[in-house]
Amino acid sequence: MPYRIYKGEEVHIKSWCNDPEEGTLKQAKNMAALPFAFSHTCLMPDAHEGYGMPIGGVLATKNVIIPNAVGVDIGCGMQSVKTSLTELNGDTIKRIMSGIRSVVPLGFRHHKKKQEIPAELTCPEGEICKRELKDLSYQLGTLGGGNHFIEIQKGSDGCIWFMIHSGSRNLGKQVAAHYSKKAREINEKSLKPVPKSFDLAGFEADSRIGKDYIAEMNYCLDFARANRRKIANLVSEIFSEITSCNFFKGIDVHHNYAAYEKHFGEKVIVHRKGAISAQKNETGIIPGSQGASSYLVSGLGNPDSFCSSSHGAGRKMGRNEAIKKLNLEYEKQKLDALGIVHSVRGIRDLDEAPGSYKDIEEVMRNQSDLVAIELKFDPLAVIKG
Repeated sequence: MPYRIYKGEEVHIKSWCNDPEEGTLKQAKNMAALPFAFSHTCLMPDAHEGYGMPIGGVLATKNVIIPNAVGVDIGCGMQSVKTSLTELNGDTIKRIMSGIRSVVPLGFRHHKKKQEIPAELTCPEGEICKRELKDLSYQLGTLGGGNHFIEIQKGSDGCIWFMIHSGSRNLGKQVAAHYSKKAREINEKSLKPVPKSFDLAGFEADSRIGKDYIAEMNYCLDFARANRRKIANLVSEIFSEITSCNFFKGIDVHHNYAAYEKHFGEKVIVHRKGAISAQKNETGIIPGSQGASSYLVSGLGNPDSFCSSSHGAGRKMGRNEAIKKLNLEYEKQKLDALGIVHSVRGIRDLDEAPGSYKDIEEVMRNQSDLVAIELKFDPLAVIKG
């Protein structure tokens, strides 16, 4: 059996994560104690402790939507773009990286001029998206901070690619905060409340507030996808100016969301928090940590995982722990030895150093029944948010 089963109160836990840490397993058991959990819950091989629900957790429910089972950065995901290039020398890579930094705002920075919001992005009736609408044109095409990145890679197909990891920016955070608070308030008045310590309060999906959350969540997904597309266009312009290369259509995948799906003969709401959909033959993107390989995959449609897989390597230590424990010179030397133009320069950068993440190769081995590897990407240069 490729996964391990842990006994839960209402349903069991199927874990592709080897020896999940205590906090992760506790949160997984909280998920499995929910009275509306369907069939079983899942831990992907990159699972680690999050807020309420583990990152790398998959939860299916019957007519209940849980904001904290989607997370703060709604619609966070990946976009990969193939170029017509087959080689890049070091000087050219550095020029491209410098150009990207000049056009893509990083961290908390936004564009100084308004960007054109795509016409197909129709704002829903919910109050948060309307409230945040005036700021979105400055946030479109911005990377954000944390583990968000832009990476130049050499694919196993012999071509140069670039990969983008970003999400819905402040919009997703505001939507998550608003509806998480509402869910807690509703839960406190319930006759059978979810224990407050679980931090997994939700509401009926067909209620007024449930419909509002789903509509605003879906808008965040659309905005996150548009954000990555805008970043990709800006990066492509820099590549074109320096190399005159051509590009193929980008591949886009998100990994923080909930969706209606059919599993085991029933219509359910599948929450994926730090997990991607891996339906049969569905294309997915699974990045490694800074300095490690990333993968383009094809889903195997495994019903035991609700047709899901990991969204990346997954952290093995928290940000503060990494800053305290990792050796700066050692982490820099590892990246330098690989010839990667990297973003580990000071102590504060250790939270995104390779040593703070799990081994992506082990993660991929542990989910060989969930996805098939189509392409492997080796990093050449990375910009971190």
